[in-house]
Amino acid sequence: MANVPPEPPTFQPSQAPDQTWHWRLEDANGAEVEIAGDLAGQSFASQADAESWVGEFYADLADLGVDAVSLFDGDRLVYGQMSLHA
Repeated sequence: MANVPPEPPTFQPSQAPDQTWHWRLEDANGAEVEIAGDLAGQSFASQADAESWVGEFYADLADLGVDAVSLFDGDRLVYGQMSLHA
């Protein structure tokens, strides 16, 4: 069996992007709401991914008791409090 050197970094697959974007789920007073299930603990690679997700699931979140959301990139507040109600 031949000794093969490891692949140089330029040929190694890139690491998955950091999932730093996330929504803080809030009640009407701005307190954080904890939910369970598939919608809990979601994080995203980009702002666009996060915004698409909340656009798709805002009604489900509201049904779970979420009144508003705030968008974070890591620890930085990007915007919010954004109501999920008309």
